[in-house]
Amino acid sequence: MKRTYLAAILVLFSLAIAGCGGDHNNPPPTITTQILSDPAFDGDILQTSPTTYAITQGMTPTVQSVFAGMDPVTGNEYRAFLDFPLGGAGGVPLNAVIVSATLDIVINNVFLQSPSNTIPIRIELVSIPGPTLVAPDDFSRTLLPAITFTTILPPISSADVGNHVPIDVTSLMVQAQNLALSDFQVRIMEDLGVVAPGIIEINDATGSVRDAVAPLLQVEYQ
Repeated sequence: MKRTYLAAILVLFSLAIAGCGGDHNNPPPTITTQILSDPAFDGDILQTSPTTYAITQGMTPTVQSVFAGMDPVTGNEYRAFLDFPLGGAGGVPLNAVIVSATLDIVINNVFLQSPSNTIPIRIELVSIPGPTLVAPDDFSRTLLPAITFTTILPPISSADVGNHVPIDVTSLMVQAQNLALSDFQVRIMEDLGVVAPGIIEINDATGSVRDAVAPLLQVEYQ
């Protein structure tokens, strides 16, 4: 409901702008589209040693979340992957000019070294060669370099559990559009540098609740 209400306001605002003044003084109307991630391609990769990995891909009735971050107990690292198809009805035309883009995720849980800690999260735009996740290829930032990235500000904390977290990914969407990518694919991981370890669990539910809680990409374009 929250997402639908926001989209309705944006559309009405765009129509109001389009109806004011002459064409010479007004830009083209802004269109808003909302794209849910593809549950078949969403997943995560867990690195359990320098050479061993565990891959989970495809949401099911028993697998309805993805993980990102470093385990504060074992030091093992999760990197999550979300895939948003940009083509077809409700997508983003290749000739569109991006106005803004927001990634909305719901945090199911956080696992912290200390209750007062926060988890700095990095969102990287990537282009995965195939739909199936491969390790170490897709886990590695060398083998699969980021096209561009952003970070979640403020960092994730225990206060975010059960809540929507909107992330400005406009710069990532602009790059995806410039490269004519067919999918907006992101790798989500704990930020680089000296950081306190922690894991976030992102809701990726299937079924009737998916529209309300699954990862969502909202794009405004002209």
